[in-house]
Formats: sequence, C-alpha cells, structure tokens
Amino acid sequence: MSRPARARTSLLRIRLYQALVLAAVIGLWHVLTSPTLLPPFYFSNPNQAAFFFGEPWKVLVRIVQWFASGEIFVHLGVTLFETAAAFAIGTLGGLAVGLWLALSPMASAILDPYVKAANSMPRVILAPIFSIWFGLGVWSKVALGVTLVFFIVFFNVYQGVREVSPTVLASARMLGAGPRQLLRHVYLPSATSWVFSSLHTSVGLAFVGAVVGEYLGSARGVGYLILQAEGTFDINTVFAGVVVLTAFALVLDVVVGVAEKRLMKWQPRSREALNRAARSRRISGIGPPLDRRGVRARIGRRVGALDKFPVGVIDNCHVSKELNLCESRI
Repeated sequence: MSRPARARTSLLRIRLYQALVLAAVIGLWHVLTSPTLLPPFYFSNPNQAAFFFGEPWKVLVRIVQWFASGEIFVHLGVTLFETAAAFAIGTLGGLAVGLWLALSPMASAILDPYVKAANSMPRVILAPIFSIWFGLGVWSKVALGVTLVFFIVFFNVYQGVREVSPTVLASARMLGAGPRQLLRHVYLPSATSWVFSSLHTSVGLAFVGAVVGEYLGSARGVGYLILQAEGTFDINTVFAGVVVLTAFALVLDVVVGVAEKRLMKWQPRSREALNRAARSRRISGIGPPLDRRGVRARIGRRVGALDKFPVGVIDNCHVSKELNLCESRI
C-alpha cells in the first residue's frame, strides 16, 4: 500500500473512532435520561433526570424545528457576526501590539505591568461597562470578545518573536537585511506558527464573548435564545443552543486549520519531511552544522565568489532554514 493510501486509511480510521465516541456519548445520555430504560438511582421521580439534563432526541427535534422554520437564522447571523468581528479585531490587534512590544524592549519594559494587570482582570465584569459605552447592540459583544481574543494572540506573538534564533538574526544582518526585511523574512515567519496555535483557542473564546454578552443583555442572538429558554426551564432548548454554537465553533476551527495548512506549507511537518528535503539537497537534515569547507564550496558554485562571502555567516549557516536563508540572500 502506498504512503498516500496509508494516510487516507489512517484518517478514515480516526474519523470512525471519533464518530463512535460521539455515538457512545449520545447513547449514554439517552439511557441515563430515559425514564423507562433504567430505574431511578439518583432522582426519586424517573422524569427528573430528563428535566435537569434534557433528552437527546428532543434536542435534535428542537434544532430541526429551528432550521426548518428559519427562526434560528437571524439569531445565528448576529452571533456569527459578533464572533467573526471579535476574532478578526482581536487577532489583528494582538498581532500588531505583540510585534511592537517584542521588537521594542524599552516599550515592553514600561508597559509590562499594565499588560499583566489588564490580562488578570476578569473579562465578565467588563460586559456591563461595554453595554454602557456601546449600547445593547452587537458592538458591546464584539468588544467583550476582543478582550478575550486579544491577549491570547498577543502573548503568543510576543513569545514567538522573542524566541527567534540569534543565529538566524546574525546571519540575516550580516547579509545586509534591514529592519523591514527582518520583519518580513524572519520575525513574521517565526511568529506565524505561534499565531495559528493561538487562533484555535481564540475561536472558542470569541464565541464565549459573544454569547456571554448576549446573555447579559440583548434582543437577538443564540445567547438570547438560551436565556429565554432558561427563563421557562426548557432545558432541551438550552442544550439545542449549546449544540448549535459548538457545531459552528468547530466549523470556524476547521476554517482556521485550512488557512494554517495553506500559509504554513514552508514549515516542515515531521522528521520524515525534513529527511526528504535533505535528501533532495544531498545533505542531512537532522545532523550537525555543515562544515566550513562544504558550505563555502556549495555556495561558491552558485555565486562564483568565495572570497566575498563573510566567513562569520558561513559559520552560522546550519541545515534547513538557516542554510536556505544564507543561499536566498546571495
């Protein structure tokens, strides 16, 4: 069996196991809340379990009714807009501020206690303040979501930029890279993987900000539907809202994953990928740094001027990314 066929088989097996886990959870939920399948072992009344935890069949029926009648679309559109706006604004803000403070040690030292204080502040207490500032419309929910997304992206970008290899920076500077070139070719690629790792978490928190804001005061949105259902003790509708929100959060997470795969093609995904790239270049991708003579000879064949190439840069050129950087800047 070929390697792509084995990969597809492994993926199908994982999807099958995931479907089995979901079916087992739903089946257990149905058995524990059905008044006829099991004798009551916690509640004295056999119907109390369904009252407190709902029934999966009724939750599914409620979701189908929402989409069949079109009632959910207006509320879902409002919640998705609030989530997408909070996600976009918080991501861009966290990326910009993270880059700024990571590249400006003085500003980072001055603002460090204030950033930590703002991050330690409970976000929920800001919701009434945002309602006063922005009203009960969508922007107060967006503002709450931004406060949740911003700090996750900010700290990941800050850490990603601060952990750039000094070897790569020294090599790039000795090859004549200016601040803009360093930002584009060194700092941003280093921070990209950190950004995407934070975006998967930020999607869920953007939904949390939107729903919590709707829960505290709104006239539209899925959080508003959940609040109305709680007021009438309709637990099945509450779970239906939770399931709809979870499903769309997973869809947004898949979108982020697709974007990550497209934008991170340059990043090696495994040791096997590194080995294939190394074999194609006739060098080892996981060994020690190339010796001085081998790198000079290899670069000399391409540029024809060994004496003009800085010795210090050659000493700092390692396999894979660092060597590619040295070659690409000649």
